[in-house]
Amino acid sequence: MRDAHQASTQNPPIPGLVSQLLFTLYAVLTFMVMFGLLRLALLLYNNHLIGDARTGDFLESFFNGARFDIRVALIACAPLLLALLSRKATAARGWQRAWLTLTASLCLFTSLGELDFYKEFHQRLNSLVFQYLQEDMNTVLSMLWNGFPVARYLVAWVLATAALWLLFGVLDRASRTHTTPSSRWYQRSATFVVCLMVAVLAGRGHAEQGPPLRWGDAYTTDSMFANHLGLNGILSLADAASTTFSEHRDNTWDSSLADEDATAIVRDMLLTSNDRLIDEHDAAVRRISEPDAAGTLPVRNVVVILLESFAGRHVGALGSTDNITPHFDSLAKEGLLFNRFFSNGTHTHQGMFATMACFPNLPGFEYLMRTPEGGHAFSGLPQQLSTRGYQDVYVYNGNFQWDNQSGFFSNQGMRNFVGREDFVNPVFMDPTWGVSDQDMFDRGAKELDAFDREKPFYALLQSLSNHTPYALPDPLPVQPVMVDGKEDIHLTAMRYSDWALGRFFEKAKQSPYYKDTLFVVVGDHGFGAPEQLTEMDLFRFNVPLLLIAPGIQEKFGGVSDRVGTQVDIVPTIMARLGGDTQQQCWGRDLLSLPDGDPGTGVIKPSGGEQTVAIVRGDRILVKPKDLEPRLYRYDLRGRQTEKLDDPEAATVLGQQMDAFIHTATQSLLSNKAGARGGSQAVP
Repeated sequence: MRDAHQASTQNPPIPGLVSQLLFTLYAVLTFMVMFGLLRLALLLYNNHLIGDARTGDFLESFFNGARFDIRVALIACAPLLLALLSRKATAARGWQRAWLTLTASLCLFTSLGELDFYKEFHQRLNSLVFQYLQEDMNTVLSMLWNGFPVARYLVAWVLATAALWLLFGVLDRASRTHTTPSSRWYQRSATFVVCLMVAVLAGRGHAEQGPPLRWGDAYTTDSMFANHLGLNGILSLADAASTTFSEHRDNTWDSSLADEDATAIVRDMLLTSNDRLIDEHDAAVRRISEPDAAGTLPVRNVVVILLESFAGRHVGALGSTDNITPHFDSLAKEGLLFNRFFSNGTHTHQGMFATMACFPNLPGFEYLMRTPEGGHAFSGLPQQLSTRGYQDVYVYNGNFQWDNQSGFFSNQGMRNFVGREDFVNPVFMDPTWGVSDQDMFDRGAKELDAFDREKPFYALLQSLSNHTPYALPDPLPVQPVMVDGKEDIHLTAMRYSDWALGRFFEKAKQSPYYKDTLFVVVGDHGFGAPEQLTEMDLFRFNVPLLLIAPGIQEKFGGVSDRVGTQVDIVPTIMARLGGDTQQQCWGRDLLSLPDGDPGTGVIKPSGGEQTVAIVRGDRILVKPKDLEPRLYRYDLRGRQTEKLDDPEAATVLGQQMDAFIHTATQSLLSNKAGARGGSQAVP
C-alpha cells in the first residue's frame, strides 16, 4: 500500500482532458490576479494623482482593466489551449509550467518598470520605450541605474519569478486530482473549438456585434488617472511596438477634409495682414512677412534659452507659491511674459524642432529629427538668420548625438556646437548626461562674449540638469525643495536650474552685447502634476515664455494672455528684428495678432499617441484617437477645467485642428515645408 502511494506521489497521474482544462483555467486566473495586483500597485505608487477622483472611478477602472487583462491572459495561455489537441502536449506539464513562468515573469518585469514610467510621463508604456532603446545604450542604462531603484526591482522580480514557478507547480498538482479516461481525437477537437470560441469572444472584449475592445474603452470616467489605470501596459506596449516598427508614414493623421479645404482653413489660421502668400500652388503657407516698423525693437542679436522641464505649474511668475523659480520670477518683471504658453510636445525632442525649426509636433513624426523627413528644408531660426550673415553657437550640457541634434541642426544651418566633450574642468560632470547647468551657462556666457562685435549673432543655450536622474553638484547652491517632509529631487533640480539661469543673466548684463540682444527664455516641456487637466494633462505642456529686450515692456506690456506654442517663437523673433522675411513657419508673430484674436496652438504628447488638442483662448478641444472630441474651458492658475457643451465651437476648432495637422503632414511628406522651393535645408 505504501509503495503504491509513493509511486503515485513520484509519478503523478497523466493529465487528461478535464485536468488540462482545469490547469488552463487556473493559469488564466493567475494572470488575472497578477494584473489586478499590479494595477493596484500602480494606483498606490502614484496615489498623489488621485485628486478629486471618486472611489467609483477606480472601481470602474479595475473593471475596465479586467477586460483588457483577460486578453493578455488568454494570449499567454494559448499554448495550453493548443495542448488540448494532443495527448503528448497535454502530458508535457513541465514545458507548460516553464512557458507560463517565463510569460508571467516578462509581464511582471515590464509592469514593475511601468511604475516609474507612469510617474515620470503620466502615460502607460508606449513608443517612448523604443525611442530610448534606439539611443546610446550607455546613456540610457546610466539614466535608469542612477535615476531609479533598479537593483530593488531586479531582486523583487527574481523572487517573484521563483514564486511563480512554485505556484504553477501547485496549480499543476491541483488540476490532477483525478484521472479521466483517454479522450478520443474528436472529443479533444470539439473541446478545443468550444474553448477557442469562448477565448475569442472573451479576448475580443465585446459580446455583441460591434468593434472589438479598443484603448478608448478605458476612457469611461472624468479622471484621466483612473482611465489610464483601466488600460493594460503590456497591450499598450505591444500596440506601440506595432506603430514604432511599421512604416511611420502609416501612422500619420487620417483627415476628413479634402486637401484644398484643409489648406484654405490653415491659411486663414496663419496668415495675417503682414503676410503676403507666395508659391500658393506649390506650398501651403509660404509667405513673405513684412512686419510693422512700430513693432520692431532696437536689437540685433538673439539668444534662445531652452530650459529642461521648466514647468509653468511651478513658476512663481505664473502663480506658483512654492518659491521654486525666484530668479526667473525676478527676470519676468523686466520683460514680457506669456502666461498661456504651451510646448508642442512633451519631450525635449519636440521642443527643439518646434522652437528652432518652427515646425509642429505631428502624429507619426514625434521624433522628426531622427527620421528621413528631418533632413528636409524647414523655416526656422537657422535658415532665417544665416541668410542675414549671423554668427551662431549651440551650447548644450550633453552629447549632440543624442536625438541626432548635431545632424539635424547642422543640416538646418547651424555651424558651431559646444557639447559635453568641449568642457574643461567643469564644476560637475554627471556620468549620465554631462556637465551641470551652471557649467553650461558659464560656457554660454563666454561664447557670447567671444563673438565678433561687428556682426550680429544668435545662440541656443539648452539646459539639462532638471532631467532624470537629477544629478546635481554637491554642495548645492540652493536649498532642497521639501514636500511633505521629504526632498522632491525634481523640484530641487528645477530650483537649481533657475539659480543657474539667474547667474547667467547677472553675467550677461555686464556684457556690451546685452543692450542689443533679444533673450527668449522658454521651457522645452512641463511635467506631470497632481491636477491632470483634461486628457492632455495640460501641465505637461504649460511652460513660460519670457522675452527680454530693451523697450519691450514699453511697446507690448509686461504680461500677455494670448495663447502661443513653440512654433510661434521664430515668427515673433523675426518681427522684432525687422525686415522682410520669406518663411513658412507654422506659427504666427504673437505680438501682431489681429484684435480680438486670443491665439491658437495645436499640441500633442510624445510617445506615438494620436491624441491631439487645439487650444484657443481659454478653451481646449481634445481629440483622442477613435473617440469623439471633448471641449473644455481651462484655468491654469485655478488648476481646474470645465466641460463645455458647445457643438458649434467644437466643430470649428475640430476643423482647424484637422486642417492644421493634415496640411502640415502633407507639406512634410512632399518636402514642401521650407522657406523656399527645393530640398536644400540651408539656403
